[in-house]
Amino acid sequence: MALLQSIEKQGNFLFKYRGQFPLLLFILAVPFIYLTDYSALSHQAQNSFMYTAISLSVFGFLVRFYTIGTTPKGTSGRNTKEQVADVLNSSGMYSMVRHPLYLGNYLIWLGITVATFNIYFAIIMSLLFWVYYERIIFAEERFLERKFGNDYLNWSNKLPAFLPAIFDFKKSDTPFSIITVLRREYASVLAAVIGFVFVEIFRTYYITDKWDVSTSSLKILIGTIIIVFVLRSLKHYTKVLTEKDRS
Repeated sequence: MALLQSIEKQGNFLFKYRGQFPLLLFILAVPFIYLTDYSALSHQAQNSFMYTAISLSVFGFLVRFYTIGTTPKGTSGRNTKEQVADVLNSSGMYSMVRHPLYLGNYLIWLGITVATFNIYFAIIMSLLFWVYYERIIFAEERFLERKFGNDYLNWSNKLPAFLPAIFDFKKSDTPFSIITVLRREYASVLAAVIGFVFVEIFRTYYITDKWDVSTSSLKILIGTIIIVFVLRSLKHYTKVLTEKDRS
């Protein structure tokens, strides 16, 4: 098998299981939390880490929310079986960067790794993320090139893959829909909240030798679970979150 076909095959395989990447981070986080010398960090430094971590993840979700909320029907989204694209997105976030959802994912999980207070873990996560998603991006772009031909090439050649060209922003052709965001993003939010709580529990254990979580984090987790349960029920048992011409 030629190298290009091999990489594309790997990318399509990883595309199907891209939702499992957070599990890898959870596993890797434990030894890095254990190896972090928290006694060397002042209370102010720890607060700075947390503010940075939360800000990164929130910004990542804003990127995802705007992208998802302005995406028309017929794109991959949360599809895991195969690449899907009935239309070529070239406005909104897709006027600045070719893979805004993956950019959002990176910022979200970078925030969670920063919450370990271990900068080396954040660097290693970034490298793993790039190795993992590089093949997914390669397979996705090969699919789009075959699907849309010169239209895709003309669009993609003008845009960076990952770092947005913010001055090239063009308002989305599809109006923003909060309903779409509520229908499609509750699982991502819950996964991120669980990630932060997971890190906090292990971080607290290695600092105090006690399994514990703060009251505020516990309230946020419980509140998120309740909201997710409500949204999931509305999605599967009602038409409240149903929209025409939306994925």
